[in-house]
Amino acid sequence: MNQPSGRKNCGKVHELLPDVRKPREDGEPGWASGLRKLYNSVIEEPLPDSFQDLLKKLDDSDDD
Repeated sequence: MNQPSGRKNCGKVHELLPDVRKPREDGEPGWASGLRKLYNSVIEEPLPDSFQDLLKKLDDSDDD
């Protein structure tokens, strides 16, 4: 069965998320570390060139 568009990377999310049913030794909820890993993986992704070009144009327009 084919996956709908926009859902191609869903497998990556499941790899990052821990089993939330397991209690953690430090008292933090199990889902918190998975959410932190997911957030960090998104933050570390490079910006597309087109987005960087747009940001540069916006910065240049502020100089006017």
